[in-house]
Amino acid sequence: MFLIDAHLDMALNAIEWNRDYRQSVSTIRASEAGMTDKIDRAKGTVSLPELRRGSIGLVVATQIARFNQPTRQGGILPGAGWNSPHQAWAMTQAQRAWYEAMTLPGPDGVQEMVQITDRASLDRHVALWLDASIPNETKPVGYILSLEGADSLVDLSYLETAYAYGLRAIGPAHYSTGRYAPGTGLTGPLTSIGRDLLREMDRLNLILDVTHLTDEGFTEAMDLYQGPVWASHHNCRALVPHQRQLADDQINQLIQRGAVIGGCFDAWMLKPGFTQRQSNPADFGITLETVIDHFDHICQIAGNSLHCAIGSDLDGTFGREQSPTDLDTISDLQNLQGLLTKRGYSAEDVENIFSKNWLRFLRNAWKT
Repeated sequence: MFLIDAHLDMALNAIEWNRDYRQSVSTIRASEAGMTDKIDRAKGTVSLPELRRGSIGLVVATQIARFNQPTRQGGILPGAGWNSPHQAWAMTQAQRAWYEAMTLPGPDGVQEMVQITDRASLDRHVALWLDASIPNETKPVGYILSLEGADSLVDLSYLETAYAYGLRAIGPAHYSTGRYAPGTGLTGPLTSIGRDLLREMDRLNLILDVTHLTDEGFTEAMDLYQGPVWASHHNCRALVPHQRQLADDQINQLIQRGAVIGGCFDAWMLKPGFTQRQSNPADFGITLETVIDHFDHICQIAGNSLHCAIGSDLDGTFGREQSPTDLDTISDLQNLQGLLTKRGYSAEDVENIFSKNWLRFLRNAWKT
């Protein structure tokens, strides 16, 4: 079944982890055997061949580069470590260059990826992936470009530049401090330039990603922003009490705005008590069924299956050591079909969660 994943950090892995995503997951793992610089070495789950094998024909792919503000301690978070917004911008441009390189046909004529920027290119790409007469191995993986954390926008003039090269979604916050919004682990509203950012995003009809916002930032953004809103990779606070998760009232607000929430597959967001980069998912019984618990919670609040989907984050600086135990590679997302059916979800519900909810959202957002 055709599947859309609304959150992958592919270029971060390609540039900073030095992973050649054209290779199979097994080849990448073998190349990293014995490496210890990253906790997920030899445990990755994502590559372009695995996306094709899992019929994951469209992804929302990020640029991410954080600015190390003086008030933030350490520098070990994803995308962290840049001492100026200008350096962070330069890293996002290296990431963009990798995506663009993947759109160029290789010596064998294979085009690895294709950028999706509007409704026409979306519809053409989906039609290609729904054509069963064409092998998946020959189809490019489509990507919609998103910016996770807005630190790298040196000033608002950079936003129009980014829109021109195809940026279509922005999450203003990430972890800890941020130039435009505080993020996961903090409290407080948007910054003054964060409010200006939302107004400029509104003008350009960019998608606002509320993922990683504080509770105060979420409320302020939902009130201020008039354009399309989604939560690309979020789970439920009622099941895992943490500020990173969506509270039920936030889920209700998103439903009322016609938003879609992408379920995240990071183990620490799936069951309470899990410690990032320390706990073992097997000790907590974390499986794909655990993800469905979060899907089900959203569906029960909504009264339908129209507002939850997949935003796996499966290459978000973790691998098998922090994934559901019955997932070896990202292609195993297809196993959700049978598991959802066993939980009483209809074929239409499964299609909604796999792709139709994201497609409906995007077509509405890109009406003009």
